[in-house]
Amino acid sequence: MEMEFTGEIWFWRGPAPWHFVTVPDEQCGELEAASSLVSYGWGMIPVNARIGRTDWTTSLWPKDGRYIVPIKTVVRRGEGLEVGDTVTVRLTVGGAA
Repeated sequence: MEMEFTGEIWFWRGPAPWHFVTVPDEQCGELEAASSLVSYGWGMIPVNARIGRTDWTTSLWPKDGRYIVPIKTVVRRGEGLEVGDTVTVRLTVGGAA
């Protein structure tokens, strides 16, 4: 399954801080339907992701009935991205995470 969406980068200040983009509701429904086939536990869904020219492998995290995409530091720096920037995210579900 492949999908593309646009979202805003946000920061979570937890014990292990991360930057994320939230998957829109419509795509979350599609992901939920496919999750039993690809999830490896805790609801995590492995994906290959792309923003701009940068590709990486990660897993979508379930949060508050939706999914969020963790944005690695190397991706943000390589693409010159900051909190609040709107980005287009391309996902291929089932990538090795």
